[in-house]
Amino acid sequence: MPRLQFEMVDHTGREVGGEDFRGKVVLLYFGYTHCPDVCPLTLAQLHGIMRELGADAEAARILFVSVDPARDDPDTMRAYVEAFDPRAVGLTGSARATEALAKRYRTAFSRDPGPARPEAGGYEVSHSASIFLFDRAGRPRLIAVPTAPREDILHDLRLLIGEEPA
Repeated sequence: MPRLQFEMVDHTGREVGGEDFRGKVVLLYFGYTHCPDVCPLTLAQLHGIMRELGADAEAARILFVSVDPARDDPDTMRAYVEAFDPRAVGLTGSARATEALAKRYRTAFSRDPGPARPEAGGYEVSHSASIFLFDRAGRPRLIAVPTAPREDILHDLRLLIGEEPA
């Protein structure tokens, strides 16, 4: 898995890259704000983990990358991520930037036309659901799945936070 490297727009409208998160342990997750199931459940789980970390949570950041940039502009991303965790950062960008970042981390997604919830804009997005963990130097360290026991992710996150920054 490659190092944490990207150029996207965060939920405040600011251009950011992987280097902006050096010094933090990063939990990178791809999804979209209209997701009816796995995204809100995963972000709620990650928020619970951050809450359990207490003061140590300041050493970590959740990065939520939208795979639906057509609907997920910075304002939409801000409202969504802030509903889960104040340390979460929503990332969006052009379709090309999103595809390149997803490809970098071998994350699959596709827009599924057809019957969908009207509030979802008439389509859903199928996507893989891995959580990529990076150490403070941006090195990849672990891939977790949302169904992993919360205690396991919490344990691994504590180990990464406790490591000396490189």
